[in-house]
Amino acid sequence: MYVHFDGYPDSKLPLLLAAYQHRFAGDLEAMARHLIDEVHHGWDELGTDLLDGAPAALRRSLTGDQEYPSRQLTNVYNTDGTPPERELITQDSTDDLDWAYVLHPRGIEVIALRAYDRGSVVAWDTDPRGIIRADPGAWHPDSRAPIVPPRFMPHLSTTVPVTAPAPNRAARR
Repeated sequence: MYVHFDGYPDSKLPLLLAAYQHRFAGDLEAMARHLIDEVHHGWDELGTDLLDGAPAALRRSLTGDQEYPSRQLTNVYNTDGTPPERELITQDSTDDLDWAYVLHPRGIEVIALRAYDRGSVVAWDTDPRGIIRADPGAWHPDSRAPIVPPRFMPHLSTTVPVTAPAPNRAARR
């Protein structure tokens, strides 16, 4: 299904991964119905409503506290006045598109259309907070997806005062 606004993987992939994991609770059929089957013409934009059900910290991490709804394309018409028909994107109709996402049971395939006709598959359990490269050349179909897992800082204990003496260490001989 066509999505008009910002289809780069560093923007769309976190939303799609988090939506699968939280809003749709791993139900790929429900996710496909929402994103594809129940859409009249296409999406103007995929929004933060896809993060419904996600933990607040994850939602903040992905959105920076900005909220915007998903919006379907409206005011779609043919220049000859005939009613518009729904047009699904297929391998043969990607001429002006840069990126494609294919939902598979094992993960989401990300295809850099200007470089490849297939793409890397990102497992559904991938942390959506990872650093995702949007460089088309990095998405070679036979290589790992260019995603760096997020790094988390350990929580510092507050039980030991900062001025506590260093522990004695045995001298080494």
